[in-house]
Amino acid sequence: MFEDISIFIVPVAIIIGAIVIIFLQSSKSKRKNSKNGRKKIKTRDRNTILKDANRRLAQNPKDVDALLSLGELYFREQEYKKAMRTYEVLVDACATNPQLDEFDVTLKYGLSALKVKNYDEAYKSLLIARSMNAELFEINHNLGYLEYLRKNYEKAASLLSQARKMKPEHVTTLRYLGHSLFKLQRYSEAAAILRKCIDLEPEDKESLFALAQAYHNLGQSDQAVKIFTHLRPDPNLGPSAALYSGTIQLNSRQPAKAVMDFEIGLRHPDIPQETKLELEYRLAAAYIKQQEIPPALKLLQEIQLVSPGYKDVAELMRKYGELSKNRNLQIYLMSPTSDFVTLCRKLSISFFPQAKVKIVDISVNKNDYADILAEISTRKWEDLVLFRFVRTTGVVGELVLRDLYGRIKELRAGRGFCLSAGDYTDGAKQFVEARLIDLIGKESLMKKLIELSPASIGL
Repeated sequence: MFEDISIFIVPVAIIIGAIVIIFLQSSKSKRKNSKNGRKKIKTRDRNTILKDANRRLAQNPKDVDALLSLGELYFREQEYKKAMRTYEVLVDACATNPQLDEFDVTLKYGLSALKVKNYDEAYKSLLIARSMNAELFEINHNLGYLEYLRKNYEKAASLLSQARKMKPEHVTTLRYLGHSLFKLQRYSEAAAILRKCIDLEPEDKESLFALAQAYHNLGQSDQAVKIFTHLRPDPNLGPSAALYSGTIQLNSRQPAKAVMDFEIGLRHPDIPQETKLELEYRLAAAYIKQQEIPPALKLLQEIQLVSPGYKDVAELMRKYGELSKNRNLQIYLMSPTSDFVTLCRKLSISFFPQAKVKIVDISVNKNDYADILAEISTRKWEDLVLFRFVRTTGVVGELVLRDLYGRIKELRAGRGFCLSAGDYTDGAKQFVEARLIDLIGKESLMKKLIELSPASIGL
């Protein structure tokens, strides 16, 4: 009996074993082939999704499941125009279909709109999405970026700061956070963020330019100039970088370096008109600082032709046009203090040509004016006279005359002269009416300067 059973069991076991072996080999083969055929399956899945969704939408244009399938497909494949149109229908459907994930639909609609630069729709949708979930990086980052574009820098900085907490080294977040803080004039914070951004993305020239501006506003001029100098060759930022660098050098009384900066800036092609005019204006100022009047006048004339009302160009042309014709006037207004004082000594002597003049004291107040005290001896009288030479082509006011009168009394001088290449206010003229002070204005001073040649004063 047992023999009969064994005869039956053995073949069955062999058959079952064979089936198991075949099944295992088949499974192994399928797993191997699945890796190689993943792309084909994906393609078939995509085609199946499109075919099925389009078939269903032909029957019902508001079929939610079909729209969701299409929206997910388009969003995943970065076809954002199609994704936006699809999710727009789904956003409307959320009001009547509680089965839809309103947050996910609204978020993807907003992100799709952002990708196609429909910023108004993106902004509205992301605001709604944020009211549902304020802790998502994608929302805070992208909404912060949109606030930056809308120039709402305070809101942008707040949102981007929250995004940064979630991803501390996300370059785009750091970039717009740094720029927002710069716009808010929070220069120290901006500099720290922008430095981090540039460490991660060294080719970000705009952030480097903003960092240099932040340094400039923080009074760190050396660091600012280094960056601006580095950016001077850049075809986009170069003219503005040269303008900033040259302006810092000009304000630091280094006109030669300023001239080099401005000239480099002007070599760029296709400079924006506003930047070009400012570069030429500042270059003219740098030339004037170096007493190079002819090239300065040429630049001012070019500016005047392009933009007749630009700043004080007309006044500068008038002023330095006169200077170009009178070397002594240039010395009086622009030369170093030593040359100016030498000229003033000669002018003091020229007031009394038949007298014996002895210079007793000379004092200079910064670069504003020089006082020369002289003993004057003639056949009929002797006295102390105080001369004040004011270095301006503007208007001299009463305060200068009051100070001069105080000095005359202090030095016990008998008389005073105030000389200026400009004019005097009515208050100044009234003040000297009852006092022994003579006012020498532009016309009288010009006559005396013409009478003196540079050779006669040793220059």
